[in-house]
Amino acid sequence: MDNEGLLVSIRGAAQALKRADADYDPLLRMVGDARFVLIGEASHGTHEFYAERARITRRLITELGFSAVAVEADWPDAYRVNRYVHSLGSDATAVDSLGGLERFPSWMWRNADVLDFVGWLRDHNDGKRPEEQVGFYGLDLYSLSGSIEAVLEYLDRVDPEAAKRARYRYSCFDHYREDTQAYGYAAGFGLTESCEEGAIEQLREVQRLASEQAGRDGWVAGDELFYAQQNAVVVKNAEEYYRTMFQGRASSWNLRDRHMADTLDALVKNLDKTGRRSKVVVWAHNSHLGDARATYMGRMGEWNLGQLVRQKYGREAVLVGFSTYSGSVTAVSDWGGAGERKRVRPALDGSYEKLFHQVGVPDFLLLLNDRSDPAVRGLRREMLERAIGVIYRPETERMSHYFEAVLPDQFDAIIHIDETRAVEPLERTVGWDVGDEVPETFPTAV
Repeated sequence: MDNEGLLVSIRGAAQALKRADADYDPLLRMVGDARFVLIGEASHGTHEFYAERARITRRLITELGFSAVAVEADWPDAYRVNRYVHSLGSDATAVDSLGGLERFPSWMWRNADVLDFVGWLRDHNDGKRPEEQVGFYGLDLYSLSGSIEAVLEYLDRVDPEAAKRARYRYSCFDHYREDTQAYGYAAGFGLTESCEEGAIEQLREVQRLASEQAGRDGWVAGDELFYAQQNAVVVKNAEEYYRTMFQGRASSWNLRDRHMADTLDALVKNLDKTGRRSKVVVWAHNSHLGDARATYMGRMGEWNLGQLVRQKYGREAVLVGFSTYSGSVTAVSDWGGAGERKRVRPALDGSYEKLFHQVGVPDFLLLLNDRSDPAVRGLRREMLERAIGVIYRPETERMSHYFEAVLPDQFDAIIHIDETRAVEPLERTVGWDVGDEVPETFPTAV
């Protein structure tokens, strides 16, 4: 099929988006009774990706009975939000509950769209029994220090003697708690003692405690025990992650995404204890949620969360990606910098984004699961795909932000927003200038 024929086919198959809930009726029909819906983003700093993802998720919760949202954030920080949406903990407002999500890049979760969703989730849960409420959880493993503190805090309450043993085991990390990368470098190259053994021993003790107390004190207490157990898992896996991060991208990437997949499995198992068949929406970057086997990542020996979930759950998993042609994004030029509002260059020739721009439908949903559809058949060719993470360097666009992929093998559906704008951080830095863009009303859930 030539390019013009492909454009005609896509134009016929595309479902135009009008920014209304009904836009996603075809997607919800495709989801059906699936247990996992993984919804990506082509950047960590684009308003439309967050807003439309939240719109879809609200419908999955209210219409299809999804019971949890799991995000590319650290376990203890997201669990603070979870307590808030369950009307637990000490946070009085949605913005307070996001207080733990301040690790760079803070705008990734401390933004107007997430704040509004958290406020909606609290309202949705209000008046429901705890086991019927929808939770908010983190899948990531960067929170070595925060997870250590969470394990100790829990053990101080339930078993002071166990807390003393935990402090001894975790004391190995004391010189590096504020600089985990320094620990990884030193331990990885044998410059300091590895803390691996203590982290493993502590995980085993928390698991024994969980086994002994399972089912004793009801759902809420059991969830708190599960929270502590997962923090011990994070410490163990984070220690390994930081030790391997200087040994090559594939090993640390694979460890991180395996951790996210294992956390998702553990979350589902815990939620199933309520007697309700748990169903989870996952929010993360396209690079984590699109099947790695359909991209250059697979050729480099990498896997990701989307691939692992697909391999384990098959058709019970639906993978949804986002793309954009141009606009603006919240990002930095170098790791650790202050968030800036940057212009996104028009997509390169030979990319899916440029092809979708040429379709002539500004915003659309395209289902990719029907292999007999001419548009899907035509798209099953290797093309460039753009990915913007925390860093955006337009001056090295091709090298820094494009990779090869086969889109219909990567996702079950793609949502294209032709022109997008930067997500609004809750704390705007000097480099984040509204400029000629008029922001929407600031979030209602403050």
